[in-house]
Amino acid sequence: MHKTIFVVDDNDTNLTMAKEVLKDQYRVMTLPSAAKMFALLEKVTPDMILLDIEMPEMDGFGALQKLKTHELHEHIPVIFLTGMTDSEVEVRGFQLGVVDFITKPFSAPVLLNRIKTHLDIDELIRERTAQLHEKTVQLQNLQNAIIFSFADMVENRDKGTGGHVERTAAYIKIVVDAMMAHKIYAEELSAIDLDLFISSARLHDIGKISISDIVLNKPAKLTDNEFEIMKTHSAEGERIIDQMASRTDDVEFLRNAKLFAGYHHERWDGKGYPHGLQGMDIPLQGRVMAIVDVYDALVSERPYKKAFSNDEAVSIIMENAGKQFDKLIADVFFESQDKIKAVKK
Repeated sequence: MHKTIFVVDDNDTNLTMAKEVLKDQYRVMTLPSAAKMFALLEKVTPDMILLDIEMPEMDGFGALQKLKTHELHEHIPVIFLTGMTDSEVEVRGFQLGVVDFITKPFSAPVLLNRIKTHLDIDELIRERTAQLHEKTVQLQNLQNAIIFSFADMVENRDKGTGGHVERTAAYIKIVVDAMMAHKIYAEELSAIDLDLFISSARLHDIGKISISDIVLNKPAKLTDNEFEIMKTHSAEGERIIDQMASRTDDVEFLRNAKLFAGYHHERWDGKGYPHGLQGMDIPLQGRVMAIVDVYDALVSERPYKKAFSNDEAVSIIMENAGKQFDKLIADVFFESQDKIKAVKK
């Protein structure tokens, strides 16, 4: 199937000549103005655009600049077909993203060879980009598989928390979406890859892998000494993730994971552990996880306690907003409780 080329020029003779040269090898569409080109772009996406510079209303520079701001059209290769040979014109054109210049009057061999060269380059770039995307997806799938394996390993040891990791990740997505909608800490969230943010939350309890089964699965309330041992899982989680980070370049994912692991038991009033941080000094990851982690613990049955109802658990969290929890996030959690409750069910 022939590739499509737009030829945009306000001179009918130039349009006719270009079409005559190209018609046997390409599907050619001739357009007398930039306005006509943008109208046709709503229906047809060409493989290349040959664009004159000196045109009334909108010149080639303006057309190219507008083209490069459009997500669907910014990757279309553009060649300036022009009689202008000034070096400043070339510099400006390349800065705006043109791939080449062909001087008018053009010869058929030059026109055909330049077009073929740039179409071949564009096709190669697209192929390499597709391959890179495929590799990226494969690596992301591998990363997710490793995360699930680690999380599953922890949950298989902790007999009382089945499904906790996946539920808390789902709760976090609901809360973060609501925070974005209400512009709560929106600037901080906008700088974060939210997919990595949510996925890395699954490692928040990885430190429990170092807690003995006697403490981890005790079918009764922990003694003070046992609770102190249990509390070490936060710092241990940080240590484990630091070890991972020393062997990889995937800094953002593990940075998020470390903050979830190390800070989800901090309290807004500074009475939490292991760092005893207060208020906004607690990383956002810890402040979000603190709420959903406690909620899931409250509504889940344990050998030493019955499950609280959704209303009871939400009430406890809201009573502690501004003391144990970040009040802004707690308010968003409260507004999202129907979605949270649906996930629990």
